[in-house]
Amino acid sequence: MNMDLQTFAVTGKIARKYMAHMIDASFGSEAAQWVRLGKDLEEFNVELNPSVETGQNILGESTFQHSGYEVSSDADPFYAVVGDPLFEQLQEIADTRAQDDTCKTKALEVHLWDGTENAFTAYQQECYVVPTSYGGDVSGYQIPFTVYYTGERIKGKYNATTKAFTPDDVTPVA
Repeated sequence: MNMDLQTFAVTGKIARKYMAHMIDASFGSEAAQWVRLGKDLEEFNVELNPSVETGQNILGESTFQHSGYEVSSDADPFYAVVGDPLFEQLQEIADTRAQDDTCKTKALEVHLWDGTENAFTAYQQECYVVPTSYGGDVSGYQIPFTVYYTGERIKGKYNATTKAFTPDDVTPVA
């Protein structure tokens, strides 16, 4: 079993390590190559950035309109490690100043508290991975990046043994 996805009976408050965030380091060029984020991160949040409008009409009634989300995440710091496929893709994007679909891949969220080694609840979504800078301090070479989530979320199962995502069905989760 992949020890970084090891699960135990989770009860009560869920520890942060049980919400896994992964990026497909193949960037669509081959079978998915999931890389788990977090080794050097003390914090990683998926910012929903809801588009909400509130107001009040002339009758004194409150109005509310929610028109969606512009979801993103920042991975900062992200330390470069020779041989790490995600680092290699980030370096290529930074070196060539790539943009648009060259930065397109998939993100995967895995709920390690919900399932077993062969069938954890997971959500896959297309995304763009864009380096925000490169360099760093004496602690090591860094390429922090932002993930911009696009398209529909697909619910399914992640198998930690085969490192594969299988959709439950073809119906996207809004």
